[in-house]
Amino acid sequence: MKKIFLIITIVFGVSLNAQQTPAPPQTEQVAIFGATAHIGNGEVIENCTIIFKDGKITAIGADLMAPTIGTMIDAKGKHVYPGFIAPAKPLGLVEVDAVRASDDQDEIGEMIPHVRSIIAYNAESKVVESMRPNGVLLGQVTPQGGTISGTSSIVQFDAWNWEDAAVKTDDGIHMNWPSFFRRGRWWMGEDRGFVPNKDYGDQTDNIKMFFLNSSAYGQAAEKEKNLPFAAMEGLFNGSKRLYIHADGEKEMTDAVNMAKEVGVKHIVIVGGYRANKIADFLKENNVAILVGVTHALPEYDDDDYDLPYKLPKLLVDAGLLVGLQNEESANFQARNMAFYAGQTVGQGLDKEKALQLLTSNTAKILGIDDQYGTLEVGKSATLFISEGDALDMRTNQLSKAYIDGRDVSLETHQTKLWHRYMGKFEREKTGQ
Repeated sequence: MKKIFLIITIVFGVSLNAQQTPAPPQTEQVAIFGATAHIGNGEVIENCTIIFKDGKITAIGADLMAPTIGTMIDAKGKHVYPGFIAPAKPLGLVEVDAVRASDDQDEIGEMIPHVRSIIAYNAESKVVESMRPNGVLLGQVTPQGGTISGTSSIVQFDAWNWEDAAVKTDDGIHMNWPSFFRRGRWWMGEDRGFVPNKDYGDQTDNIKMFFLNSSAYGQAAEKEKNLPFAAMEGLFNGSKRLYIHADGEKEMTDAVNMAKEVGVKHIVIVGGYRANKIADFLKENNVAILVGVTHALPEYDDDDYDLPYKLPKLLVDAGLLVGLQNEESANFQARNMAFYAGQTVGQGLDKEKALQLLTSNTAKILGIDDQYGTLEVGKSATLFISEGDALDMRTNQLSKAYIDGRDVSLETHQTKLWHRYMGKFEREKTGQ
């Protein structure tokens, strides 16, 4: 009896805690008609019809005749968007910060480019599940910590396991560039403010030497396998991107110059808090920016009070390729990516350009724009229908979401709690 009770308890517990069952493959054609379609590249189509079959968009336009077969969705008065993309986040790698067994974002070691985050990705994460109701349907699973943290991969957020989830595996390597200044260690008698990092030169020289050794390894004849050096080869042949996590002008400049010198093909700055100060340099070197969260306070006393809010607009106006990320915020806050983009509209950025920060721009930066990021014929039917403006938290109410044409669930543990307690309050109000 004890064994039976244990089995029942385990099964019941799994049924309560597991993620929504992933949607089955698309089996019939779907047509959405009458919607305002936000293509993701700056274009808007009113009274639009979107048709997709076998996970791909087959037709889109304002003058299309609605088909008579398959599923028909009347979206008059509603808005259709490409699925939003959350880059540079350890989504699926951390479930509860305080529970070490659920935290796989940071492995031991300083130079570990061969550590693949995708292997540890938990497709049944409740944190991942909570992204979909706000339209965040794709993400870049990113390792943290150390100097070279490891290799990221891009996933879609409705899957049985990491193999099903993977959209692009091992897309890039993430590096945390040392800071030229550091906070004073008051417990050692130092001033609490910023002080020069005396080890900066040695730290950057070590990074450069690691890159040079990796490049030399890739050019040498086959020999004993060196996993860290082998993982770096994609940076030199263009198959991987180098994501440099840095904020200061000197740090970004030094990092980009080093990467260019050793032969890295594709460079992306993650964070870029002071990127507006060196925008011309970044543009000349074809460096894209995944800029930090807009809902933040200024970092330094002499910053404009609204710098975090307006930074994406400053970078877009400077002609840089810009996407949004929120690496420094809590993991679950990635679900609010749309509202960070909405904040930039209040700073003067055109609404469709703000949308591009989450869609086409980010897809280009991650190298998946051939299939995701815009609503175009031949691309993946990864999209959602919102009752209103998806960048406004007051009106972004999803009624449908599709990933590769699959009709995915918008239910989460949070929506279940909402229904539960709304029912409680309704009963109290009516006295029933």
